[in-house]
Amino acid sequence: MIGSYVAVGDSFTEGVGDPGPDGAFVGWADRLAVLLADRRPEGDFTYTNLAVRGRLLDQIVAEQVPGVVALAPDLVSFAAGGNDIIRPGTDPDEVAERFELAVAALTAAAGTVLVTTGFDTRGVPVLKHLRGKIATYNGHVRAIADRYGCPVLDLWSLRSVQDRRAWDADRLHLSPEGHTRVALRAGQALGLRVPADPDQPWPPLPPRGTLDVRRDDVHWAREYLVPWIGRRLRGESSGDHVTAKGTLSPDDIKTRIASVA
Repeated sequence: MIGSYVAVGDSFTEGVGDPGPDGAFVGWADRLAVLLADRRPEGDFTYTNLAVRGRLLDQIVAEQVPGVVALAPDLVSFAAGGNDIIRPGTDPDEVAERFELAVAALTAAAGTVLVTTGFDTRGVPVLKHLRGKIATYNGHVRAIADRYGCPVLDLWSLRSVQDRRAWDADRLHLSPEGHTRVALRAGQALGLRVPADPDQPWPPLPPRGTLDVRRDDVHWAREYLVPWIGRRLRGESSGDHVTAKGTLSPDDIKTRIASVA
C-alpha cells in the first residue's frame, strides 16, 4: 500500500500538454496519484510533483532528488534523460551512467523507484532519426532497473501512443488522453488493477489527404518547430522561471480533471 508518492522529472512528468481549467498542467503523474490515493483511507495519502519542464538529467538530480531524500516517500517516479538524449552529440551510454547514480540515490531514499523508458519516436518528424539512440538508452534503463529492483514504465511498447490523438499540437508532449493512458500503464507497472486498458484501440479516424497532412505540417513547423529551434540557439529553456507544482491534493486533482473532461 503506497501512502506517499513523489514525482520527479521534466515536462513529461510536469504534465505539459494536459492543461487544467486554470491553465496549469495535470499530467500522467498527477493522474497516477489519484489512482493510488483511491486505494487509501481518506486523507491518508500525500503527493508531491517536483518536475519542471526543460530540465536535463543533472538539473533534475541537483534540484529534485534532495527533495525526495527529505520526504522519503513510499514511491518515487523517475523520468529523466530524455532532454539530454535529444541534444546533438550526447552519448546514451554516458547519460545512462549518470542515470544509474541517480537511481542508486533514489533507491536509498524511497521504498520503490519507478523508472521510465523513452517513447518510440518513429512517427515524430524532428525526433525519428534519434530512434536508435533512444532505444540504446532504453536498454540501459531496463538493465539498471533489473540491478536495483525497480519497476519499469515502458513507454516504448505502449502502442496506443503511436496515434496522433495521443499527442499535443506541438507533437512533443502528450495530450490529456495520452497522459491518461500513460497513467494507466504506470499503474499496471506497479501491479495495480486499473480501470481501463491503456492500449485499448482508438475510434477510427476519417482518411486524410496529402494536402491536409502537408498543411498540418506547415502549421506545426511555424507554430512549434521554429520557436523550439530558436530557444535552443539562444540557450533558453521552456522551464526558465517555472517552479514545480509541489504538494497537491488528490481531491483537487480529481476536481481539475473533471472540469475539463
